[in-house]
Amino acid sequence: MKILITGANGQLGAELVELFGKEHEVLGFSHKEFDIADFSRANEIICGKSPEFVIHCAAYTDVDGCELNPEKAYQINSFGTQNVAIACEKSGATMVYISTDYAFDGAKGEPYIEFDKTNPINVYGRSKYVGEEFVASLCSKYYIARTAWVYGKYAKKNFVKTVLGLFGDKKELKIVCDQVGSPTNTYDISLAINELIKSERYGLYHVVNEGEVSWYQFTKLILDYKGISDVKVVPITSDELDRAANRPSYSVLRNFCLEKSGIYKMRNFENALRDYLSS
Repeated sequence: MKILITGANGQLGAELVELFGKEHEVLGFSHKEFDIADFSRANEIICGKSPEFVIHCAAYTDVDGCELNPEKAYQINSFGTQNVAIACEKSGATMVYISTDYAFDGAKGEPYIEFDKTNPINVYGRSKYVGEEFVASLCSKYYIARTAWVYGKYAKKNFVKTVLGLFGDKKELKIVCDQVGSPTNTYDISLAINELIKSERYGLYHVVNEGEVSWYQFTKLILDYKGISDVKVVPITSDELDRAANRPSYSVLRNFCLEKSGIYKMRNFENALRDYLSS
């Protein structure tokens, strides 16, 4: 198959390029090569290359940056996705759109399934959810994959790398304890997407490593798995941080549709984290 990947230099995009490149023809485009906010460019590339699948990873993911610059967030995450969706439909490509747990407000208090009501509480979440609506309304063949708290080996920066980079300079880390989610390894997301596109069971899916943890608990696990014992981790609340965007206090996703369809079983986040830290 021929598979086109946007955001191919990001941590998930690079993981997908590696995985799919083993068996398929992969066309990976970075932001510099393919500005998704350019409607003409989207048509030129996607229709010109005629891929069977377009995996759309490109996004503006700086949550606080989105809050401070909502026009940029909507231009990239919403209208950029609309551009890709239109080109996919025109060319006959199946679209795979990577979305976010921030589609939810966190008020449910138990894991969200795909059929729960969305209610994003920040610009990033809203802009990505609008992208979902564009995909669902414009594409006849699509997968929407919501994931969360993503980290991977190709990241220039992610939470795991940040924690490990900080401990060398500090003996105390202050980490938020009142946000709970589903940390997810890019490798596992890629495996799930591989199974999704083979299934031809189009629609919306949650794709996260199973289990739940707070950022504070996650930090302690990272240090523990690396054998680092001389760093004190201090729990703080979200209110103690001066950040532009609100975050949902509980954005744990359940892979309900993956489970019920029997397409793929995601592993526990602790096993995924151990493998990541040992590689």
